[in-house]
Formats: sequence, C-alpha cells, structure tokens
Amino acid sequence: MLDFVLTTFASILFIVDPLGAVPAYLVMVESDDARHRRQTAMKAALVATGTLVVFAAVGDAIFRLFGFTMPAFRIAGGIILFLVALDMIRAQRPTQEGPGEVSEGRAKDDVAVTPLGIPMLAGPAAMSTVAMLMSRTETWKHAAIVYAAILVTGLVSYGTLRLAEPLYRGLGKTGIHVFSRVLGLILTSIAVQFVLDGLKAAKLFG
Repeated sequence: MLDFVLTTFASILFIVDPLGAVPAYLVMVESDDARHRRQTAMKAALVATGTLVVFAAVGDAIFRLFGFTMPAFRIAGGIILFLVALDMIRAQRPTQEGPGEVSEGRAKDDVAVTPLGIPMLAGPAAMSTVAMLMSRTETWKHAAIVYAAILVTGLVSYGTLRLAEPLYRGLGKTGIHVFSRVLGLILTSIAVQFVLDGLKAAKLFG
C-alpha cells in the first residue's frame, strides 16, 4: 500500500509540475493586478483538478470502449510519462506548453482555463497518468488514494501559482530548471516501472 501511495502522489504531482509552469504563468499575467492573478491561480487549479478527477473516473472506461487492453494502456502511458520526464530533465515543456500557448495566453483576457489549466497543468500526459493509476487500483482505498493525490496536487498548484513571484525571485529560472531536472529523473524511474508492469501483465516476460 505504501508503495502505491508514494508512486501515485509522486506521479501526479511531478507530471503536473506546477513549479515548471511558473515562468509561463508570470508572462501571461504580467499586466494583471493582484486580485486578478489570485483569481487566475484559483481557477486554473480548479480546472486542472476537475479535469483530472473526471479523467480518473471515466478514462479507464473510455479506453476499454476503444478496445485497448490494460497492458497496452500501461505501456503506452509509461512511454508518454517517460517522454515528459525527458523534457523535464532537459528543462523543457514542449509536451505541455509551447510558444503558441504562451503567446495565446498573453493575448487572452482569461488564461485560467486554457492554456494554463489545460494543457499546462492538466495536459495529455497527466490525464493518461491518472487513468493508468486508476486501472491499477484493486480496492476503493486505492481509488481514494488516486483522488486524494489529485486534490493535493491541485492545492499545491494553487499555492505555487499564488507564490509565483517570490518563488521565481528566490529560485530564478536556473533554480526552477534544476528542480524540474530532479523531478524528471524520479519520473523516468516511475515511467519505466509502468512499462515493465505492462509488459509483465501482457506476459511478455515473467
């Protein structure tokens, strides 16, 4: 149970990577007052949390509807997670955000839902990760752990965005990149384990 708890919380929090979204967030809200920034942070965190909760609830059913087997889903999810982890190690976020999203955000009046909430926080990799974790649950306690991890990640995301300016001043861009690289390294191990679990479930090796 402890292994599942640690893997679940680490997977969801690291893949959402709210600290990595701080530079783009500051660019998008640079002309907003403090009240608007607070509202944007709250709304983005709620949107990301709600999206991941919904996908955790129905993602497994969606993949079953299309006929995907759980081993195939776990292998694919592990590969996606691995690619995102590699981006984090390189201190890049092209799988979650790109110049187009940031430019769009600067031009929009409300950036909370998109691109900040989706896909910068709750991107395709995060959605597939929560669905994959739900596919590994065996009891309601395991499922509750996944939902709890999503909610905690939402709270951390809100707190990180609310404190974006002091965090950025304290850590700097280099500090944020170093932190992302460390998280990416941990995430690669989790991703490889997901792939190995999928291969084992497919009985490709013992």
